[in-house]
Parts: sequence; C-alpha cells; structure tokens
Amino acid sequence: MYDHVIWPERYDPRTSAIYALNDIDVKAPPEVVWKLLVDAENWSSHFPAEDQVRILSGEPELALGTRYSRVTVGFPMSLIVTECVPGRRLAWSTTVDGDETGSSAYHGWVLTPTADGCHLLTEETQQGPWFLDVIGRKHPGALYRYHQEWVESLARAAEAQAAKTAG
Repeated sequence: MYDHVIWPERYDPRTSAIYALNDIDVKAPPEVVWKLLVDAENWSSHFPAEDQVRILSGEPELALGTRYSRVTVGFPMSLIVTECVPGRRLAWSTTVDGDETGSSAYHGWVLTPTADGCHLLTEETQQGPWFLDVIGRKHPGALYRYHQEWVESLARAAEAQAAKTAG
C-alpha cells in the first residue's frame, strides 16, 4: 500500500472540481528522485514544460515555506511549499496570478521506497471558476496528461542519474 497526499480540508478530492492522480515505479532510490524534485529551478532539464520556475524566498531548493513562481502552460502562478518531509513528501498550494476568482490548487508528491527503488505518486486538486474554465471546460483531462508526462520524465531522469552513479 502506498501513501497518498495529506489533504488540507478545503482541497479534499471528494469536494474538488478537478482532481488527478498519477504514479509510477522508479528504478532509482528515493533520494535521487527527491533531489530532482526539490531542484525546482532546474525542472526543465528533465521536463521542458517547466522552464520558468523561480524561487523567490532565497532557498536553493524547495523546502517548507519556500515561495516560488512558475509559468505553466502560459499562465503565471504563485506557489508556497506547505509540506516537506525530505525524501518522502512535498506539497504546495497554488494561486494563478491575476485571477480575481479566488481559484486555487494543491499539488502533492509522495515517494515510497520499494525493493527496486521507489514509487512516485503525485496528486492535485483544483478549485474555483478559473480552473473550471481553463482546465475543466477548455482542456478536459489536461491535468492528468501533464502530470503523466511529468512523472515519466522525472522517472527517466532519476533512473539515468542512478545508473550514472552506480556505473
């Protein structure tokens, strides 16, 4: 059994308009995946779509309380890390810059050690009129597809990194 995201009440998938769960088994230790995951300003090295990430609060990598910004599929967003258990759990809340509707999202990652490396799981919920319009109506299924590409890219990068250090 794998752990899942610990949801703040307002982001519970049972009451959220949009929800996606993606997971993959990775043949690399959790520490290798974790290092890639918290190195947000370099996500684009393995996932080109995330090429506009900037840590705003001064840390070199994501940690509890880190504030950062990113442009995702053309939309600028502000984020804050709300959960960080090194090597195991990372989560952040998101608001869309310039959105007056109060829409928000919550995105979590969970790493579970396995015999061959780790299991990587990511879940996100989105709420509010902006997300309903852009993701729900105009691009149904886009959140799932985007995250699937992200977990697969992260797995490939971690496996390549693990192979490099083992060889």
